[in-house]
Amino acid sequence: MTSRPTPLLDIALATALLTRLPIPVPPDYAATRGAGAAWAYPLAGVPVAAAAGILAWVGMHLGLPAATTAGLVIVVQVVLTGAMHEDGLADTADGLWGGWSRERRLEIMKDSRIGSYGVMALILSVGLRWSALSALGSAMLPTLIAVALISRATMIGTMTILPNARADGLSKSIGRPGPRSFLVAAVVASALSMLTTGGMTFALIASATLAALGLGAIARAKIGGQTGDILGATQQVSEIAALATAATLTQ
Repeated sequence: MTSRPTPLLDIALATALLTRLPIPVPPDYAATRGAGAAWAYPLAGVPVAAAAGILAWVGMHLGLPAATTAGLVIVVQVVLTGAMHEDGLADTADGLWGGWSRERRLEIMKDSRIGSYGVMALILSVGLRWSALSALGSAMLPTLIAVALISRATMIGTMTILPNARADGLSKSIGRPGPRSFLVAAVVASALSMLTTGGMTFALIASATLAALGLGAIARAKIGGQTGDILGATQQVSEIAALATAATLTQ
């Protein structure tokens, strides 16, 4: 018997897919509801951001240096997501800039080994996020939640706009959500972000969207669409852009 789609099951499926949290989801639901549950991707980032943000709050009240607290925040994020977005970023950097043809780029992206472009992308990602988080101070917790919501909403935008570049893979197996799913995700992410970061949310959305569109344009030109790795990289570049914007505006 196939489980009926419900918002709670969609949120559970999105969280199980995008984190390492042990969320039970009926197997038939996971197999048939992938694209339909995409609207809930932003909500999957909330427990990750909340856990990291609470740690940041505790660290600051214990007198830990901002730089140390920021480093611990990134550790929590990586542990709870299984570094899946960072993995996508590394594979994307290796593939898009390490290959000279569409086929070769896709082949490199599928390779589990990491190259120099991937290493540099990870160093830059961690370094830029650490720097921005260190500058946020008491604004770290609300900003983490807003950025988690917004950066995951951009993933759905990329899934909706760009075709699948492969005939297989995670993104292909999930399917492409329709414009309605993206609209719901955008509204949910924007509304909840407004509750945490207020008027600054508009600037965070703008910077994250520009970063996602830029990467999407490069992916379309180099491999003809998106893959699971491109989606992970989209989350990362959107998060970096939004965090940098928040750090600038809170100075």
